[in-house]
Amino acid sequence: MRLIVTAGMPGAGKEEFLNACRSEGIPSITMGDVVRECYASSGAESRGLSVGQYASGQREEFGPDVWARRVMERVQGDICIIDGCRSMDEVNSFRRLGGDVTIIAIHASPAVRYERLVKRQRADAPANPDEFRERDERELSWGLGNVLALSDHLVDNMSGIDEFHEKCAELLRSLR
Repeated sequence: MRLIVTAGMPGAGKEEFLNACRSEGIPSITMGDVVRECYASSGAESRGLSVGQYASGQREEFGPDVWARRVMERVQGDICIIDGCRSMDEVNSFRRLGGDVTIIAIHASPAVRYERLVKRQRADAPANPDEFRERDERELSWGLGNVLALSDHLVDNMSGIDEFHEKCAELLRSLR
């Protein structure tokens, strides 16, 4: 099984990378969607926990690769994009459970990422720059920086959307 694992700071462009994957016909699973589904059914919100706090608590309770294990239960076929990896524990779990793993890091500057997160107006969008920095620090505390540093490929997402999609499609074709 071929797993293409994406990693990037919030707002870097992981979802746009997935759009490029879909146009190439490659199936994908978003780790954040799995986290949000589990969160919604857990009752954590009624206990006053944010999605990030819930995700951290699950890592503490069930191990640092808990989300990788839950995602792998959903993988089908010979190739799959797994979006939103946060730690080398997760990468190593994918390697143990799934075989051939390629890590793709998506990069954009903090200023660009902040602007994107505010514009997309999701429930987890930062209310201010301090909240944005806190979220970045939490993501990095999970080990995301190590995944980015040890990635097999880096896709810069500081240009326009068309150029980014073109870079992504070219990389995906080379990985098939």
